[in-house]
Amino acid sequence: MSRRVLVLAHTGREESLKAAWEACAQLHGSGIVPVMQESELGDMERFFGHLTQPVEVLHDHVQLPDVELVMVLGGDGTILRAAELVREVDVPLLGVNLGHIGFLAESERADLAQTVEWIARRDYTVEERMTIDVQVWVRGQKIWHTWALNEAAIEKGNRERMLEVVTEVDERPLTSFGCDGVVLATPTGSTAYAFSAGGPVVWPEVEALVIVPISAHALFAKPLVVSPRSKLAVEVLNRTDAQGVLWCDGRRSVDLPPGARVEVTKSAIPVRLARTHQTPFSGRLVRKFELPIHGWRGPVPKAEAIHTGPIPIIRTPRPMAPLQVSHGDQPEEDSDPSTAK
Repeated sequence: MSRRVLVLAHTGREESLKAAWEACAQLHGSGIVPVMQESELGDMERFFGHLTQPVEVLHDHVQLPDVELVMVLGGDGTILRAAELVREVDVPLLGVNLGHIGFLAESERADLAQTVEWIARRDYTVEERMTIDVQVWVRGQKIWHTWALNEAAIEKGNRERMLEVVTEVDERPLTSFGCDGVVLATPTGSTAYAFSAGGPVVWPEVEALVIVPISAHALFAKPLVVSPRSKLAVEVLNRTDAQGVLWCDGRRSVDLPPGARVEVTKSAIPVRLARTHQTPFSGRLVRKFELPIHGWRGPVPKAEAIHTGPIPIIRTPRPMAPLQVSHGDQPEEDSDPSTAK
């Protein structure tokens, strides 16, 4: 059975179109059938003309569960769009960064050919990233239900009006304050919006939920890291008529009137990311954010790893016993024949 890889690109950019054309040609040359969405394939054909290699159309020639992998060409926004596409199927995403930072991407544009080789050899692993389930309630009625890979961000709807909220953890109120908003993030989202708002960086393998207030007017309004089994909630208070808006991954939104309640829990469905490098997360932080590490010398070698010769034993001579002198006698060293009377 033929292997199929879906190529998903931001076809509004010329660089992305060129990368998609190269990826399809290289996949075909490796014996893999490239698949594209009809609209993106049309954009590419209008730019390059008729393609020499065959490309199947998603939903026309092949269904999403029959795809082995989604190769995403673009920045984090394109990867988040791809995560929406594969939400209900067990298909991993492999990002090739064409954007600015591309924290979710696995490789860079210059490594496109090498990335296709790794895919052809199945030389990649798949890791699961935690997502969150998001519900919005107004006057006891659930008006919205969605999910997020990065964060659910409650923001003020009007620039001139502060949003009054109260935060809640495990159905117990924590604190209320005026603010520009509150970010409820996953470990993956800790390096996105939550990071920009002053939140902590959480390693992906640490399952946790993060609460980060945005420009809060309160003494106790610090970022918090809580259990992934906790239930978080933010209520828009009725103190004022200020409206809020909820954004999930910066892609899906709903208005929050006064009295609205946003509830967030860990979702049972993760997002699967393909990895071709076994780089530690600390290395990814250094590379993506260009952190200064000059002068680093590494850990001190363990004692058993240091090969040395035998340790010399230096024996300290014992002190001589004091000379015993009888009364009336002179010490032997004081007697000199030349001084005898």
